[in-house]
Amino acid sequence: MADPGEPVIRLQAVRKEYANGTVAVDSLDLDVHEHELMVLVGPSGCGKSTTLRMVNRLVEPTSGRVLVTGEDVQSIDPVALRRRIGYVIQHVGLFPHRTVAQNVGTVPALLGWDARRTRERSAELLDLVGLDHATYGKRYPHQLSGGEQQRVGVARALAADPPVLLMDEPFGAVDPAGRRHLQAEFWKIQRELGTTVMLVTHDIDEAVRLGDRIAVFSQGGHLEQLADAVTLLARPATDMVRDFVGTGRAVRLLGIGELDEGDLEPLPRGRAEGPDDVAPDLAPRDALELHGRLDDAFAALAASGGEPVPVLGSDGRPVGMLSVTGLLGALHRITGAAEADAA
Repeated sequence: MADPGEPVIRLQAVRKEYANGTVAVDSLDLDVHEHELMVLVGPSGCGKSTTLRMVNRLVEPTSGRVLVTGEDVQSIDPVALRRRIGYVIQHVGLFPHRTVAQNVGTVPALLGWDARRTRERSAELLDLVGLDHATYGKRYPHQLSGGEQQRVGVARALAADPPVLLMDEPFGAVDPAGRRHLQAEFWKIQRELGTTVMLVTHDIDEAVRLGDRIAVFSQGGHLEQLADAVTLLARPATDMVRDFVGTGRAVRLLGIGELDEGDLEPLPRGRAEGPDDVAPDLAPRDALELHGRLDDAFAALAASGGEPVPVLGSDGRPVGMLSVTGLLGALHRITGAAEADAA
């Protein structure tokens, strides 16, 4: 994530109260910075989707201001605003009578792009989300799986290179295995493109896996905590956040922490010559990668019966061995860093 500067999205004392007196969001201040992937998370009915939809004026705030790239959205025609902001929802909303390529090119065509530029952009985005444009471009939505439709939805939202992408439970309708894969692929795409993203989910695992920062909401649109994933898991700010994150905080830290060279034990003597010289009772395929995720390290240690596992550097050469003690030390390192930052 880039250093915080002028926020791309800014909510200032935003409130949404409905005619029956229900307060969905109450005096919310929130900034989303350039290139940031901000996740809004919380229980059902806490106002997170309402907050998201006030950014593109699908919901109008009762009071306060919402600014996108420095402009008050109330001063922008709603249709023009939505063409500038990518939007992805849970059930995609593809046009069934249009091909995949035509779906992706919807907003560029509305913006007046010529046909050749629109086709090239559609092909580029389909390839980016892992769908070969030559194979998928001529298909119709009903010919795709749920995961493939969701990929098309992401491509369509990115087609006009919007400065902001809003995502409302974007992977909620996908099966668990496909959901994890889509999360990983989208995380890579967001890092590659640098698009500023505001994403809504009720799933704390999805939030900590994807978010640069996570905003935890309670009922009535109250912002309980705004923090990076490690800080959120290591130091919940309120009882509500602690209850929402749950008792599996250490397990979730495994999913976001990375192996550092300081977590490793030295290689056994005579074992530093190359990838084939790792511990003799472990095949090279069992080796971990430096800076890999700690959940992969946990799985490798479990598979080895608790015996140390070799770790390879970027050149494929072994740089050390990870033990159970080293894994526990890595967890202590990242929680200690979170506590130091909080202090």
